[in-house]
Amino acid sequence: MVKEVHVQGIQAYKEEVAKYVGKIVFAMFCGDKDEKGESWCPDCVVAEPVVAKGLKAASEDAILIHCSVGPLPYWKDQGNDFRTDADLRLKSVPTLIKVGTPRRLEEAQCADDGLVQMFFEED
Repeated sequence: MVKEVHVQGIQAYKEEVAKYVGKIVFAMFCGDKDEKGESWCPDCVVAEPVVAKGLKAASEDAILIHCSVGPLPYWKDQGNDFRTDADLRLKSVPTLIKVGTPRRLEEAQCADDGLVQMFFEED
């Protein structure tokens, strides 16, 4: 079964990735959630159940890191760490990546059942 981990912020994300060197690691970047558990990002709300369903196609020993990118004002800052980090260079949320590869799905692609399933199946 795929191991799922939830982290907040780029430092926590990098620390978590470092724990799984040599493993198949995916990361899903979304907006922070409020006290009701809802993200400020409507596209993330739509994509999360699609990604959860598609994850069933991933290798059983894979890891999925769910990473919150912060509140909306932080995300909107073009100089934020997620946008400027050389390994990430995020342009939008939601973004789904395979760590250590150029493979990624962005925005509406993360809500496409077929694309998400293919993303997790390819190894």
